[in-house]
Amino acid sequence: MTTPSKPERVHHPLFARAYARLAPSAESAGVAEHRDELLAGLRGRVVEIGAGPGLNFAHYPATVSEVVAVEPEPHFRRRAAAARSEVPVHLVAGTAAALPLADQSVDAAVFSLVLCSVGSPAAALAEAVRVLVSGGELRYYEHVRSQDVRAGRRQDRFDRVWPYVAGGCHCSRETESAIAAAGFTVTHVRRFEFEPRGIALPVSPHVIGSAVWRSAQPRLPGRAERTVRPET
Repeated sequence: MTTPSKPERVHHPLFARAYARLAPSAESAGVAEHRDELLAGLRGRVVEIGAGPGLNFAHYPATVSEVVAVEPEPHFRRRAAAARSEVPVHLVAGTAAALPLADQSVDAAVFSLVLCSVGSPAAALAEAVRVLVSGGELRYYEHVRSQDVRAGRRQDRFDRVWPYVAGGCHCSRETESAIAAAGFTVTHVRRFEFEPRGIALPVSPHVIGSAVWRSAQPRLPGRAERTVRPET
Protein backbone atom coordinates (compact mmCIF):
# COMPACT_ATOMS: atom_id res chain seq x y z
CA MET A 1 0.00 0.00 0.00
CA THR A 2 1.18 3.49 -0.80
CA THR A 3 1.26 5.52 2.41
CA PRO A 4 -0.22 9.01 1.94
CA SER A 5 1.41 11.98 3.58
CA LYS A 6 0.03 13.35 6.83
CA PRO A 7 -3.28 15.14 6.14
CA GLU A 8 -3.28 18.91 6.24
CA ARG A 9 -5.54 20.61 8.76
CA VAL A 10 -8.71 22.04 7.24
CA HIS A 11 -10.75 24.27 9.49
CA HIS A 12 -13.44 26.65 8.18
CA PRO A 13 -15.96 26.78 11.06
CA LEU A 14 -17.79 29.95 9.99
CA PHE A 15 -18.15 28.82 6.38
CA ALA A 16 -19.20 25.31 7.46
CA ARG A 17 -21.98 26.70 9.68
CA ALA A 18 -23.16 29.13 7.00
CA TYR A 19 -23.17 26.37 4.38
CA ALA A 20 -25.22 24.10 6.60
CA ARG A 21 -27.78 26.86 7.16
CA LEU A 22 -28.11 27.71 3.46
CA ALA A 23 -28.10 24.12 2.20
CA PRO A 24 -31.83 23.33 2.66
CA SER A 25 -32.92 26.12 0.31
CA ALA A 26 -30.34 25.07 -2.29
CA GLU A 27 -31.46 21.45 -2.05
CA SER A 28 -35.08 22.37 -2.68
CA ALA A 29 -34.06 24.67 -5.55
CA GLY A 30 -32.57 21.82 -7.55
CA VAL A 31 -29.40 20.56 -5.88
CA ALA A 32 -31.18 17.46 -4.53
CA GLU A 33 -32.06 16.46 -8.11
CA HIS A 34 -28.47 17.06 -9.15
CA ARG A 35 -27.32 14.68 -6.41
CA ASP A 36 -29.70 12.00 -7.69
CA GLU A 37 -28.30 12.44 -11.20
CA LEU A 38 -24.72 12.35 -9.95
CA LEU A 39 -25.06 9.11 -8.00
CA ALA A 40 -27.54 7.13 -10.11
CA GLY A 41 -26.35 3.65 -11.01
CA LEU A 42 -23.31 3.52 -8.72
CA ARG A 43 -22.37 0.07 -7.45
CA GLY A 44 -19.99 -1.50 -4.94
CA ARG A 45 -17.68 0.34 -2.56
CA VAL A 46 -17.52 4.11 -3.03
CA VAL A 47 -15.30 6.82 -1.58
CA GLU A 48 -16.86 10.26 -1.33
CA ILE A 49 -14.05 12.78 -1.18
CA GLY A 50 -15.04 15.86 0.78
CA ALA A 51 -18.40 14.64 2.07
CA GLY A 52 -19.26 17.94 3.79
CA PRO A 53 -22.35 17.65 6.02
CA GLY A 54 -23.41 14.40 4.34
CA LEU A 55 -26.00 15.77 1.94
CA ASN A 56 -25.26 13.09 -0.64
CA PHE A 57 -25.78 10.17 1.73
CA ALA A 58 -29.55 9.88 1.26
CA HIS A 59 -29.13 9.81 -2.53
CA TYR A 60 -26.90 6.75 -2.87
CA PRO A 61 -28.67 3.84 -4.57
CA ALA A 62 -29.12 0.49 -2.83
CA THR A 63 -26.56 -1.05 -5.21
CA VAL A 64 -23.79 0.72 -3.24
CA SER A 65 -22.41 -1.66 -0.61
CA GLU A 66 -20.49 0.96 1.41
CA VAL A 67 -19.61 4.64 1.28
CA VAL A 68 -16.31 5.71 2.83
CA ALA A 69 -16.98 9.39 3.44
CA VAL A 70 -13.78 11.42 3.84
CA GLU A 71 -14.14 14.91 5.32
CA PRO A 72 -11.43 17.10 6.89
CA GLU A 73 -13.59 19.85 8.45
CA PRO A 74 -14.68 18.99 12.03
CA HIS A 75 -18.04 20.79 11.97
CA PHE A 76 -18.98 19.14 8.69
CA ARG A 77 -18.04 15.73 10.11
CA ARG A 78 -20.31 16.28 13.11
CA ARG A 79 -23.20 17.16 10.80
CA ALA A 80 -22.45 14.24 8.50
CA ALA A 81 -22.50 11.80 11.41
CA ALA A 82 -26.21 12.59 11.86
CA ALA A 83 -27.11 12.58 8.15
CA ARG A 84 -29.70 10.11 6.90
CA SER A 85 -28.52 7.28 4.67
CA GLU A 86 -30.03 4.13 3.19
CA VAL A 87 -26.60 2.53 2.64
CA PRO A 88 -23.72 1.86 5.08
CA VAL A 89 -21.53 4.95 5.56
CA HIS A 90 -18.10 4.94 7.20
CA LEU A 91 -17.18 8.55 8.05
CA VAL A 92 -13.47 9.32 8.50
CA ALA A 93 -11.21 12.33 8.80
CA GLY A 94 -8.87 12.94 5.89
CA THR A 95 -8.12 15.23 2.99
CA ALA A 96 -8.45 14.81 -0.76
CA ALA A 97 -4.67 14.75 -1.12
CA ALA A 98 -4.18 12.04 1.54
CA LEU A 99 -7.06 9.58 1.49
CA PRO A 100 -7.03 7.07 4.37
CA LEU A 101 -7.63 4.15 2.02
CA ALA A 102 -5.66 1.27 0.56
CA ASP A 103 -4.57 1.22 -3.07
CA GLN A 104 -7.16 -0.17 -5.52
CA SER A 105 -9.76 -0.48 -2.78
CA VAL A 106 -12.88 1.25 -4.17
CA ASP A 107 -15.07 0.79 -7.21
CA ALA A 108 -15.97 4.46 -7.58
CA ALA A 109 -14.90 7.89 -6.35
CA VAL A 110 -17.24 10.85 -5.95
CA PHE A 111 -16.39 14.55 -5.95
CA SER A 112 -19.39 16.76 -5.20
CA LEU A 113 -18.72 20.52 -5.08
CA VAL A 114 -15.23 19.79 -3.79
CA LEU A 115 -12.62 20.22 -6.53
CA CYS A 116 -13.30 23.96 -6.42
CA SER A 117 -11.87 24.20 -2.92
CA VAL A 118 -9.08 21.64 -2.57
CA GLY A 119 -5.53 22.94 -2.43
CA SER A 120 -4.51 20.99 -5.54
CA PRO A 121 -7.07 19.40 -7.88
CA ALA A 122 -4.24 17.43 -9.51
CA ALA A 123 -3.20 15.92 -6.16
CA ALA A 124 -6.82 15.10 -5.28
CA LEU A 125 -7.39 13.38 -8.61
CA ALA A 126 -4.12 11.48 -8.29
CA GLU A 127 -5.33 10.12 -4.95
CA ALA A 128 -8.60 9.08 -6.59
CA VAL A 129 -6.56 7.20 -9.18
CA ARG A 130 -4.57 5.48 -6.43
CA VAL A 131 -7.57 4.11 -4.57
CA LEU A 132 -9.68 3.15 -7.61
CA VAL A 133 -9.61 -0.32 -9.11
CA SER A 134 -8.64 -0.36 -12.77
CA GLY A 135 -11.78 0.49 -14.69
CA GLY A 136 -13.14 2.28 -11.64
CA GLU A 137 -15.53 5.17 -12.08
CA LEU A 138 -15.25 8.84 -11.19
CA ARG A 139 -18.44 10.84 -10.63
CA TYR A 140 -18.25 14.62 -10.36
CA TYR A 141 -20.65 17.49 -9.74
CA GLU A 142 -18.84 20.82 -9.74
CA HIS A 143 -19.14 24.46 -10.61
CA VAL A 144 -16.49 25.34 -13.17
CA ARG A 145 -14.99 28.04 -15.34
CA SER A 146 -17.42 29.14 -18.02
CA GLN A 147 -16.78 28.11 -21.61
CA ASP A 148 -17.78 31.63 -22.61
CA VAL A 149 -14.59 33.69 -22.84
CA ARG A 150 -15.98 36.91 -21.36
CA ALA A 151 -17.81 35.12 -18.55
CA GLY A 152 -14.63 33.19 -17.75
CA ARG A 153 -12.67 36.42 -17.47
CA ARG A 154 -15.26 37.81 -15.06
CA GLN A 155 -14.88 34.66 -12.98
CA ASP A 156 -11.11 35.15 -12.96
CA ARG A 157 -11.60 38.62 -11.47
CA PHE A 158 -14.05 37.34 -8.85
CA ASP A 159 -11.60 34.59 -7.96
CA ARG A 160 -9.26 37.15 -6.41
CA VAL A 161 -11.64 37.49 -3.46
CA TRP A 162 -14.06 34.56 -3.67
CA PRO A 163 -11.88 32.02 -1.79
CA TYR A 164 -11.64 34.35 1.20
CA VAL A 165 -15.41 34.48 1.70
CA ALA A 166 -16.31 30.95 0.59
CA GLY A 167 -14.09 28.62 2.58
CA GLY A 168 -11.33 28.39 -0.01
CA CYS A 169 -13.71 27.85 -2.94
CA HIS A 170 -12.49 29.01 -6.37
CA CYS A 171 -15.01 30.03 -9.02
CA SER A 172 -12.88 29.74 -12.17
CA ARG A 173 -11.21 26.34 -12.06
CA GLU A 174 -11.02 24.34 -15.29
CA THR A 175 -12.04 21.13 -13.59
CA GLU A 176 -12.85 19.15 -16.72
CA SER A 177 -9.34 19.74 -18.06
CA ALA A 178 -7.87 18.60 -14.74
CA ILE A 179 -9.89 15.38 -14.86
CA ALA A 180 -8.65 14.60 -18.36
CA ALA A 181 -5.06 15.46 -17.38
CA ALA A 182 -5.27 12.96 -14.51
CA GLY A 183 -5.81 10.15 -17.03
CA PHE A 184 -9.58 9.76 -16.84
CA THR A 185 -11.72 9.17 -19.91
CA VAL A 186 -14.97 11.12 -19.67
CA THR A 187 -17.94 8.93 -20.54
CA HIS A 188 -20.75 11.40 -19.90
CA VAL A 189 -21.05 15.09 -19.09
CA ARG A 190 -23.86 17.58 -18.77
CA ARG A 191 -23.04 21.28 -18.64
CA PHE A 192 -25.59 23.79 -17.41
CA GLU A 193 -26.08 27.15 -15.75
CA PHE A 194 -27.51 26.76 -12.27
CA GLU A 195 -29.32 29.96 -11.29
CA PRO A 196 -31.96 28.88 -8.76
CA ARG A 197 -33.16 32.42 -8.09
CA GLY A 198 -32.66 33.71 -11.62
CA ILE A 199 -29.46 35.48 -10.61
CA ALA A 200 -26.22 34.78 -12.51
CA LEU A 201 -23.35 34.24 -10.07
CA PRO A 202 -19.66 33.56 -10.64
CA VAL A 203 -20.39 29.95 -9.63
CA SER A 204 -23.37 29.45 -11.97
CA PRO A 205 -21.64 27.27 -14.63
CA HIS A 206 -21.93 23.64 -13.50
CA VAL A 207 -21.11 20.18 -14.77
CA ILE A 208 -22.30 16.72 -13.79
CA GLY A 209 -20.25 13.94 -15.30
CA SER A 210 -18.73 10.50 -15.10
CA ALA A 211 -15.36 9.18 -16.19
CA VAL A 212 -13.35 5.96 -15.97
CA TRP A 213 -9.71 5.32 -15.22
CA ARG A 214 -7.79 2.36 -16.59
CA SER A 215 -4.26 1.61 -15.49
CA ALA A 216 -1.60 1.91 -18.17
CA GLN A 217 0.26 -0.94 -16.44
CA PRO A 218 -1.29 -4.37 -15.78
CA ARG A 219 -2.22 -4.76 -12.14
CA LEU A 220 -2.08 -7.95 -10.15
CA PRO A 221 -5.42 -9.75 -9.95
CA GLY A 222 -7.53 -9.01 -6.93
CA ARG A 223 -7.79 -5.93 -4.78
CA ALA A 224 -5.66 -4.61 -1.99
CA GLU A 225 -6.69 -5.10 1.59
CA ARG A 226 -9.73 -2.92 2.19
CA THR A 227 -8.61 -1.06 5.25
CA VAL A 228 -9.35 2.45 6.43
CA ARG A 229 -6.97 4.24 8.77
CA PRO A 230 -8.50 5.21 12.12
CA GLU A 231 -9.75 8.77 12.44
CA THR A 232 -7.12 11.08 13.93
